[in-house]
Amino acid sequence: MKLSTLTGSLSALVLAAVCALSGAGAVQAGERSSTPAYVALGDSYSSGVGAGGYIGSSGACKRSSKSYPALWAAANAPASFSFTACSGARTGDVLSRQLDPLTPSTGLVSISVGGNDAGFADTMSTCVFGSDSACLNRVTQARTYIDGTLPGQLDSVYSAIKAKAPAARVVVLGYPRFYRIGGGCSSGLSEKKRIAINGAADHINAVLAKRAADHGFAFGDVNATFAGHEICSGDAWLHSVTLPVDESYHPTAPGQSGGYLPVFASAA
Repeated sequence: MKLSTLTGSLSALVLAAVCALSGAGAVQAGERSSTPAYVALGDSYSSGVGAGGYIGSSGACKRSSKSYPALWAAANAPASFSFTACSGARTGDVLSRQLDPLTPSTGLVSISVGGNDAGFADTMSTCVFGSDSACLNRVTQARTYIDGTLPGQLDSVYSAIKAKAPAARVVVLGYPRFYRIGGGCSSGLSEKKRIAINGAADHINAVLAKRAADHGFAFGDVNATFAGHEICSGDAWLHSVTLPVDESYHPTAPGQSGGYLPVFASAA
């Protein structure tokens, strides 16, 4: 299912308008659509935090019309589009709050989750405000969690998706490396911190890819599309520290459209 050229068509425009008005609800694209029903699950990297264009009805979940799920749905006009991804979501939140739209007729699911379980926000806060040793210790703690606890949590989520939508194509999206090492940043985090943070991103991606494969799901690695657009690259598709702070270290609108969307479209 490649990214369609129908972006400018009437059906796509109608879908985009309805999506912007409805937020998390199912968006009907017409009974004759040849593209199956699509459900977008996950955390802030899927809801589109950092991209702007937030859908008012989504509240604190900060679902964006510029996120890769909304962009893909607008271009492909699926039979229905349910957007339940939410800022701050952990695996338990996906299980308890996001799976209702899944049915046996669901044909496509996207999800990014696991970073918040592993302590993404606390790790970045420690690395921004703490010493090199404090940062590296916190990253080590996160990696221990990723190895020991996260796989079982992912298994629970992926099994629940499979049970509710057994025929769906499921695409698990990973996280980008944040920093270009040896890049143009003359201030901010040390190279030692940046290398450790990038290593943690690679570590969680390896676990996500393995658990996805074991459940028969596709894995979307976004590092190739984000290459040359990391923080310190001079053309970053990721925010550094921002106000509001919750957009820090999240993809910008170009990060969603140029970094995530092509990877998802290729795997969908």
